[in-house]
Amino acid sequence: MTDIEIARNTTLEPISKIASKLGIKEDDLEFYGKYKAKISKDLFESKKETKNGRLILVTAINPTPLGEGKTTIAIGLADGLSKIGKKAVLALREPSLGPVFGIKGGATGGGYSQVAPMEDINLHFTGDIHAITSANNLLSAIIDNHIYFGNELDFKNVIWKRCLDLNDRALRKVKIGLSGEKNLMPREDGFDISVASELMAIFCLAKDLKDLKNRISNIIVGYNSKQEPIYVKDLKAEGALTVLLKDAIKPNLVQTLEHTPAIIHGGPFANIAHGCNSVIATKTALKLADYVVTEAGFGADLGAEKFLNIKTRILGKSPDAVVCVATIKALKYHGGMQKDELTKENLEYLKNGIRNLMKHISNLKDKFGMNVIVAINHYKQDFQSEIKYLENELKKEDVQLSLVECWEKGSDGSTDIAEKIVEMCNRKTKLSYTYSLDDNIIEKIIKVTREIYGAQGLEFTDMAKESINKIQELGYSNLPICIAKTQYSFSDDPKNLECKEPFLIKIKDVALKAGAGFIVVYAGNIVTMPGLPKVPAANSIDIDENGNIVGIF
Repeated sequence: MTDIEIARNTTLEPISKIASKLGIKEDDLEFYGKYKAKISKDLFESKKETKNGRLILVTAINPTPLGEGKTTIAIGLADGLSKIGKKAVLALREPSLGPVFGIKGGATGGGYSQVAPMEDINLHFTGDIHAITSANNLLSAIIDNHIYFGNELDFKNVIWKRCLDLNDRALRKVKIGLSGEKNLMPREDGFDISVASELMAIFCLAKDLKDLKNRISNIIVGYNSKQEPIYVKDLKAEGALTVLLKDAIKPNLVQTLEHTPAIIHGGPFANIAHGCNSVIATKTALKLADYVVTEAGFGADLGAEKFLNIKTRILGKSPDAVVCVATIKALKYHGGMQKDELTKENLEYLKNGIRNLMKHISNLKDKFGMNVIVAINHYKQDFQSEIKYLENELKKEDVQLSLVECWEKGSDGSTDIAEKIVEMCNRKTKLSYTYSLDDNIIEKIIKVTREIYGAQGLEFTDMAKESINKIQELGYSNLPICIAKTQYSFSDDPKNLECKEPFLIKIKDVALKAGAGFIVVYAGNIVTMPGLPKVPAANSIDIDENGNIVGIF
């Protein structure tokens, strides 16, 4: 059966029953039908003195076109913890419509390890991302309206972009204001995908509604003729934008196919943003369960690095354990094996590809100081000789391996990793940040690219150098950095999978996100509005005569 058929053939429990597993009463829920609800802000306030649960971060090797199943493993782990009698909850990101209709086709797990209702979660869900899109574009309208009626703030350069939660490369650069109306100033604009908007980052990093409004007020939307920044608060727009997000900021509660509670909230990409679900959702989850399983986007060089260097500084808690997900096929692919050969036994390619995994483990274990376990998303076609080799290599690094079969078996296939995680969470950890906030911007970039990526050096364009100088002059050099680069490689070249030769990272530009509270560093050829593939998933998505959605996988 397909993922959507498995999900549809599973009987879900009313969301009020799922909530009761976490001690949430109906009065603390805002229902979106039978199987979705938002958790009220009052609940977290009432739980502030409750001891935090254990936090488990799920990350992965650099992704491949094969798909490693990171979300599937995260869901399976939460189900496995529930299976062995632990009070567990998931805290995941919301899927973006861009990948759903683009290359991915869905982001709610797979097989018997899914969150549900999967069609709703993959599509409009509770409207959070639409609210962010509307708030973002309201701000654009306010900016252009201000300029139309006299430009009192003396806008010389508008840097705020419009956004859309779909992949549309034609919108990367657009001309606006072409109607010929008096006082309308034509200019070049562009669209980001909504999940790359600074508003999405703010949404996911804000501690509460008051912090959300304050962060929005500090967004820099442009510069005047004196090259001084113009903020949202100068336009008096922060109130209206916050109003549009007042319901969206409440975390969403759903369930897995095995009825484990799941809080799904916020959805920034990790290659062009910080790749973690909302601080509010994670903090809420930590007060409601003994074990919280969360996820960071793409490989550990992106999502996990940003989770540890950016999110934990706001969250006030670091992971008690980190799961690094891989597949045997993906490791061989990173070792240079061609896609049509991956089902064949080949230790040589595995030996080459294991370097990618070992670099991630070294970063997580030795650089960040985390407890790490490797989860192999197990396929029937995997060869025992290859699994044994991998297990022996990991033993040399004092790292455990767990073969996880939750896609096929649900929680029965993930009790091994669940038991190992429980034991691992009893060990102490002490997070070591890659850089100090007191380091200057260039020092921070050097430390991440050298220590985490393994780059030999850096190249800065003149535009990047100029941007860094400007940020330092404005007094924002003490912010963390968020590097935007390809997810497929430790380098900034998506084709350089093995990274055998010394490589440099080219910094094309640097952008201040004062509202979000970090500095985005653009490495290599990265775009903030993806395009559709030649054959998008949209071509296979349909609705039958009974109103059932088909084709989301």
